[in-house]
Amino acid sequence: MKLTSLLFALCILATACFAQEHPAVTALPNSVYVGTDGKFESAPDTAVIQFNISVQDDSAQTAYQHASKEVEQVRQVLHANGIEPKAAYVGFLTVQPMYDWKNPKQKVIGYRVTTDVTLKLKDFSKLGPITQQLADANVSETQTLNYTLENMDEAKNKAVEDAYRRARNSADAIARASGRAVGELSYASVDTFENQRIVAPRMARAMSNLANAAPAPTEEFTPQTVTVTAHVNALFNLK
Repeated sequence: MKLTSLLFALCILATACFAQEHPAVTALPNSVYVGTDGKFESAPDTAVIQFNISVQDDSAQTAYQHASKEVEQVRQVLHANGIEPKAAYVGFLTVQPMYDWKNPKQKVIGYRVTTDVTLKLKDFSKLGPITQQLADANVSETQTLNYTLENMDEAKNKAVEDAYRRARNSADAIARASGRAVGELSYASVDTFENQRIVAPRMARAMSNLANAAPAPTEEFTPQTVTVTAHVNALFNLK
């Protein structure tokens, strides 16, 4: 009985939460309700390289020192390519004890120091040299590369504007077919989604080959873009 009551209460709560996220629109006389999708596409203007630094040693102090040296190597790579260090976001160096789980006493056998690094680049021509130099410095075993837009909010707004135009056009078509005219907007809801171009994680050594690659084989083809989509539900009054 208690379990049934609990499940019933959870169902009510879940329904209430869903209703808050997507308010139900009651059909009203002399109105038209339209749901449409819109999008905005643009060539990416920012490349994002992500990798982590992880060092393990017998003592926490030694591991921390080694990790600090690898962070310094990242700084040197950036300077060598004419990039300010502030272009990279480096997390805090965290220290984690490593245990011998096979030992009943769970003895500490070492310490690991890790941090995450995110580098944003506007000049795509520097991707090859930087990935190669990071690989040669053995800073990280893997690197992840993705392409995005710096001003994603503006892109989302343009996608919303496109979706709204489509909604208005659909409402106008319905109104004309019924001998009416579209009046003011009474209600609207918006959802936006972004589709970034992502290169799957690869071994840093393999990615370093980008530096010596021949001219891009995709030359003269249509480049892939970053696409932002929006869905608009709109309720218009009819005149």
